[in-house]
Amino acid sequence: MFFSFALNPVASWLENNRIPRGLSIIFSIALITILVIGVVYLFSKQMAGLLKDFPEITSALNSRLEQYQDYLNREFGLGIEYAQALENVGSMVNPEKFTGFVLTTGKTLAFIGIVPLYIFLLMYYKDFFNEFLTKLNESKNQNSILEWSKDSSLLIQAYLTGILKVTAVVAVMAGIFFYVIGVKYFILFALFVAVMNLIPYIGVLFSSIVSILYVFLTTDSIMLPFLTMLVLWAIQLLENNIITPVVVGAEVKLNALVVLLAILLGGWIWGVSGMVLFIPMLGILKLQLEKSERHKALAYLLGDKIPVREKRENLWKIVLRKMKGNDPKGN
Repeated sequence: MFFSFALNPVASWLENNRIPRGLSIIFSIALITILVIGVVYLFSKQMAGLLKDFPEITSALNSRLEQYQDYLNREFGLGIEYAQALENVGSMVNPEKFTGFVLTTGKTLAFIGIVPLYIFLLMYYKDFFNEFLTKLNESKNQNSILEWSKDSSLLIQAYLTGILKVTAVVAVMAGIFFYVIGVKYFILFALFVAVMNLIPYIGVLFSSIVSILYVFLTTDSIMLPFLTMLVLWAIQLLENNIITPVVVGAEVKLNALVVLLAILLGGWIWGVSGMVLFIPMLGILKLQLEKSERHKALAYLLGDKIPVREKRENLWKIVLRKMKGNDPKGN
């Protein structure tokens, strides 16, 4: 469904140019397949190199851990046992466990051969699904049913194509930074940061921690991990406040609390896919609630128009008002 909605604009454009629907869909799937194969090739090549370097990374981790353990024991008398600390941390970066995770993921990806067939049928039967909705609601206004279907499709398409573009932009920015500071597997970490960015809040935090830890273990400068933290934070601010509003033509305007609840509920039901797809699904629900006079309050509850009524105007608002020249007292 994710790729069907994302590819529908391409297939529809080809169809409008007198290319049969079946061929339009096949051409669209071929384009995305070539792109996915290229990304997977780069990812797997970098991942193979990273796995080879695991002993060296583990050795660096052991050395740093022993160094800091000695410092803490000497300065604060904490009495930390190095062997126990090494066992706890080493269990998290055990290459055998990591390799097992990669192999399990590979087995799962082996089943993706049937995905293009699902995409083709979902896109080819789109008029069939519209007809089903009208027959299911024959007693209601048919125009409103079709309008809701069209609006929902446009909302999902705008969201999915938008976040794909945003993912590409974030990958390029992160890749350039990792390349400049000399990260060996800069493509791998750029893709990792960009893909995890699809999961709001949680994904960004996790990818940042992993990236900073890798830079910390593979460089001798303490400034580079700190710089990595600042740059990833700056990329996130840029993505949230400029890139996403500009690239995503029709935003799914949900407040942060609802987004977090959607991530938790989606992850519980559908895993990572649910974390991403429950957000536009809630956007569709909000769209439907807005059309009903009876349920507009519920749509407002999901929305992002959050009033903040402070007893006294805070300093930040005062500064912004004066910068805009809107000070009513003329101060």
